[in-house]
Amino acid sequence: METSELMDKLKAPFPEKHLRWRVGACTKDKSKGIALAYIDSRDVMKRLDDVMGPENWQDRYPWSDGSRIVCEIGLRIDGEWLWKANGAGDTQVEAEKGAFSDALKRSAVMWGIGRYLYLLPNVWVPLNDRKQIIQPPALPQWATPEGYRELMNRRAA
Repeated sequence: METSELMDKLKAPFPEKHLRWRVGACTKDKSKGIALAYIDSRDVMKRLDDVMGPENWQDRYPWSDGSRIVCEIGLRIDGEWLWKANGAGDTQVEAEKGAFSDALKRSAVMWGIGRYLYLLPNVWVPLNDRKQIIQPPALPQWATPEGYRELMNRRAA
């Protein structure tokens, strides 16, 4: 597979059912918040397995200061290991585990995995009394697997 094809497959949007949502900024009365989409670290690992094959990617964690950690993801492309890295700090829930997961996800973004989520428009959505999103916003067509395939097909034509 050509490198450009690999990169396109890594960058492809995830099915909507794989997205999770959290609240960003809130209104003063906490009745609305900005919906922020994210993916789980297991989705990152599955994407790497599916596109690269389990034998052609690896991760390592070469640095930590006890509350922050760096993850490096290596991909074997044309027989050579290429590495990209990013880091994260402890999270509010399961601090250390969260830091590992977030560092992996942030490192994956360096390879294009889930990067499109940062391009989603900020949409204010209603929140329930526990400050949770009642209904996530609809995704733009380009942020769906089908819309992405259409874009890729047009680009190839």
